[in-house]
Amino acid sequence: MSPTQILFLIAGYFAVLILISYFTGKEDSNDAFFKANKSAPWYLVAFGMIGASLSGVTFISVPGAVETKQFGYLQVVFGYFFGYLAIAYVLLPIYYKLNLTSIYTYLKDRFGNVSYKTGSVAFLISRMVGASFRLFLVAKVLQLLVFDQYGIPFAATVVITILLIWLYTFKGGIKTIIFTDTLQTLFMLVSVVITIVFLSHALDLNGISEIYQNVKQDAMSKVFFFDDVNDAQYFIKSFFAGMFITITMTGLDQDMMQKNLTCKNLKEAQKNMVSFSVVLIFVNILFLVLGLLLTQYAHQHGITATKDDLFPTIAMLPEIGVLTSAFFLLGLIAAAYSSADSALTSLTTSFCIDIIELDKKPKDIQKKIRKRTHIFISFVLVVVIILFDAIFKDVSVIWELFKAAGYTYGPLLGLFAFGIFTKQQLKDKYVWIIAIVAPALSYLLNEYSVDLLNGYQIGFEILIINGLLTFLGLILIRRKQH
Repeated sequence: MSPTQILFLIAGYFAVLILISYFTGKEDSNDAFFKANKSAPWYLVAFGMIGASLSGVTFISVPGAVETKQFGYLQVVFGYFFGYLAIAYVLLPIYYKLNLTSIYTYLKDRFGNVSYKTGSVAFLISRMVGASFRLFLVAKVLQLLVFDQYGIPFAATVVITILLIWLYTFKGGIKTIIFTDTLQTLFMLVSVVITIVFLSHALDLNGISEIYQNVKQDAMSKVFFFDDVNDAQYFIKSFFAGMFITITMTGLDQDMMQKNLTCKNLKEAQKNMVSFSVVLIFVNILFLVLGLLLTQYAHQHGITATKDDLFPTIAMLPEIGVLTSAFFLLGLIAAAYSSADSALTSLTTSFCIDIIELDKKPKDIQKKIRKRTHIFISFVLVVVIILFDAIFKDVSVIWELFKAAGYTYGPLLGLFAFGIFTKQQLKDKYVWIIAIVAPALSYLLNEYSVDLLNGYQIGFEILIINGLLTFLGLILIRRKQH
């Protein structure tokens, strides 16, 4: 596809999203923006969450990592499933019982204002980093495929990327996103299936049975790693890391929980979460199969692209065909924006509810404050993504994303675990110190783990370690019971 064709495709795609925004954003109220008036159908939420959960990072990085990490990522995905069950039957009942808009209000009720603000800030940093990673990846692809051809600098690409999100979320917020995420998830899944069909024909594989046999016989399809406990992909480490990544990056994340809290009641929210968790396993298998076929195709045709460059490079080859290339771009954009749009909305929600306490402001200016906050958060995202361009060069982004999550979400994991599994109170004014010290100690342990732990290499489980250190730190500042 030519850069001009790609521009027209992007313009048409966003025209559809803005049209959806027009119809869903007619009620420009804070209640619709933050909670969709608690009227969202659970099945739409569940389907849309697939796209929001996977994002452009998964779309590009999971297939690109198959050559070096095989199907080891599936071990993490199995952990996800049990993490979602914990969210459905432990966290959601708490959130619905308290009728929360921001889930971090729980920390205020449980421990006090400092804990509440600490949890909110931890989320804002975590989601800002995560959303920026995802958008950074997509902006780089769009820069390579389109904007470089017109001499447009990367900074301008980032501004355009964020502006497009703002355009279709600034009125309807989460109410609009429930519907746009559904459409974007559909585009993403169709894109993956069409690409798999093309690659299977190119590799002379006829039908699902031949694709299955091809995948089964290839060494890259190895799923389980039990041989070396020091390996970052060792099963136990990957499984429990996946479980806790889900509990923190979904269950303790305002972005993902805000969608669940739009359901009519707890039962529908649980139905959404369980059905979503099952479907997500099969969707991730699709991405891994795609990665294996992409790698095989690259080897056959002498294509040297690897990691995050593999899928975009092959998808845009002339011999792939305009239709496949078009659906790749639609899938990529859909995957990225289905995650990023809800991130922008949830960051706005958390900042309004938790940081500036919007409900305490005069009612006649609350909507104006919300809109200004939405613009401010958009600006911060632009700045952070541009900074990432200077920092990250040759990386597989999904692994960097999870590494960052291990440090930023750890304090949230420790705080919520202490609140749910103990009945003790804290010396609230010291909580922020623990939330800084625990990630710092986790970072040092990760950096020197090979030397300190006889060759043991810490992987995704850094999140568990960080949460545990936070929990232990909170024990030190608990109030004595009289």
